[in-house]
Amino acid sequence: MPSNRTRLILITAATTLVLAALAGVLLGVVVLKAGWYNVGATRQHFQVVYSVLEQGMRESVRHHARAVTVPALTAPRQIRRGAQVYRDNCAQCHGGPGFAQSDWGKSMQPLPGPLVGATRRWKAGELYWITRHGIKLSGMPAWEYHLADEDLWAVVAFMHRLPSLTPKAYDEITAREASR
Repeated sequence: MPSNRTRLILITAATTLVLAALAGVLLGVVVLKAGWYNVGATRQHFQVVYSVLEQGMRESVRHHARAVTVPALTAPRQIRRGAQVYRDNCAQCHGGPGFAQSDWGKSMQPLPGPLVGATRRWKAGELYWITRHGIKLSGMPAWEYHLADEDLWAVVAFMHRLPSLTPKAYDEITAREASR
């Protein structure tokens, strides 16, 4: 059994932690209710806010994408279809080989990143889940109701090809499909 001194130290430490947590919550409520946190798209989040949201997004995608069954993603026809879907729906925000996103894509907060390296950060099922369901508060739309499932997988197949494409090869693969 702990001594009275040890018990007093533990009670004091626990009380201090609880009071600090309550003070943090109270401060957060005050900042929230006062409207002091700038949610305008012309200002970046504080780094700590961005980091917490980014980590939460990554964990959520990994969790929800576990149930996704990934089909074969290597058929040339599927990759060409993915190039067309990417050109028509993704390139405006994410850019592509040899070009940046459009001006309105550059004005989004958070700024949509290039997808050239997406396959290094995300598994195929995770890319599919993100493309299908979108990401809240990021500007990433849910394409589930706008694109067929085959088109969603075609985009994922194309994103696996994207890192190896030169600007000329990108123009050729998107132009070839556009002319058919």
